[in-house]
Amino acid sequence: MKKQLFFPLIILLFLLLGTTLVILYGKGYRFNFEKGRPDFNGTGLLVATSLPDGAQVFVNGHLTTATDNTINLAPKNYDVKIIKEGYFPWEKNLIVKSEVVTKAEALLFPTTPKLESITNTGVENPILDPTGTKLAFTVASQSAVKKRGIYVFDISSRPILTLQGSSNQIADDTVYAFSKAQLAWSPDGAQLMATLSGQATFLLDAKNFNQNPQDVTETMSSVNSSWQKLKDEKQKAQMDTLKTKLRKVVTENFSILAWSLDETKILYRGSLDNALPIVIEPRLIGANTIPEQRIIKKDSIYVYDTKEDRNYKILDSLPSSGKALNWFPDSKHLVYVHDQKVDIMEYDATNQTTVYAGPFVDDFVFPWPDGSKVVILTNLGNLKIAPNLYTISLK
Repeated sequence: MKKQLFFPLIILLFLLLGTTLVILYGKGYRFNFEKGRPDFNGTGLLVATSLPDGAQVFVNGHLTTATDNTINLAPKNYDVKIIKEGYFPWEKNLIVKSEVVTKAEALLFPTTPKLESITNTGVENPILDPTGTKLAFTVASQSAVKKRGIYVFDISSRPILTLQGSSNQIADDTVYAFSKAQLAWSPDGAQLMATLSGQATFLLDAKNFNQNPQDVTETMSSVNSSWQKLKDEKQKAQMDTLKTKLRKVVTENFSILAWSLDETKILYRGSLDNALPIVIEPRLIGANTIPEQRIIKKDSIYVYDTKEDRNYKILDSLPSSGKALNWFPDSKHLVYVHDQKVDIMEYDATNQTTVYAGPFVDDFVFPWPDGSKVVILTNLGNLKIAPNLYTISLK
C-alpha cells in the first residue's frame, strides 16, 4: 500500500516543482553565477522595438540583440542604445525591475532626409485646421492670375502628388482680393474666416467654392461667440475624461497648450509655482522610468501623462510666437521649432533630434497626419521668389 502511494506522490511533487519552475521562468527568474556560486534571481524583461525595424540594440555598450526582440536583464539601470545605419541613434537610461516589462521604443529619423516641393506657384498665409488634417492657404502669385484666391487641401484623404494641383479652391479674386486675406479656422474645421485688411471679414465654407461669400463684418461677435462655444464644449469633453481628483489638479496648475491626438497627454504651461500631488497611488508598475519633475514653475513648459500620472519638463519657457511646440501624430513625440531648426523629441524630453536645419518662413511647420514627413514653408533663402511648401521625409 505504501509503495502504491509513494510513486504517485513523487510524480505529483515533480509536477508541482516543474509547474513552479515554469511559472518562475515565465516571470523572468534565471540561474546565474555572477557571485561565483549558483543563484536563482528574478529578472526583468526589456522589449526593444524600432521604426524602421532591424536595428541593433546595445546594452551598456555591448551589442546584445536586434529589434524587435525581448531580453531578460538583472534588475538595475542600463544605458540602452538603438542604432541603424542611415538613421540618427536613439538612447535612454532605463531602469529594469524584477518581473516588470520595460520598453525601449525607438522612432528613428534619417540622417539624410529627402526635401521635396509640393507647391510651385507660391503660397502665403498657410494655416492648419484644429484636427491637423486640412491645410488652407492663399495664392497671390503674378504668374497665377487665374488661380489667385484661397485653397483648402485635405491631407488625410489622398496620396501626396502636387499639393496645389490637388487642392480645392474655395474663393477667388473675382470680386474680393481673397488672395491677400488673413485666415482662421473654425474649431470644428468646417469653416474659414477670411479677413481682408481695411475691408471686411467673410465666413467661408471650407469644402466648396463660395460663389456668394458671407460677409460677417457686423456680426463678428456672434461668430466669435459660437466658435468659443465649440472650443468650450471640446475642452469640457476632454476634461470629463479625467477623474475628479486629476481634473482639479489640471484646472489649478495647467494652462493647456495642446492635448495629444489620443488625448492621454497634456502639453501645458505652468500657471503657478506648485508641487503636483500624486494622483495615482500606488504608482503604476511598468510606467516610464525616465525621472519626472513634479515641482512645476510658472511659465515653464511640461507634458503630463494622464494614464501614468507622470510629469516631464520640456522647456524653461515657450517662445513668444506660441507656434514653436506641438504634438507629433503618434502622441509620443513633440515637434519643436527654434533657431531655424526643426527638432522632434519624445514626450519626456529625451532623444531630441534635428530633422531639418535651414531657412523657413514664420515658424510654419507641421507633421503629415501619418508622421511620414514634416511640411515647411520656405523660399530656400532666395528672397526674390515667393515661398512654397516642401516636405521633409522622416522615413
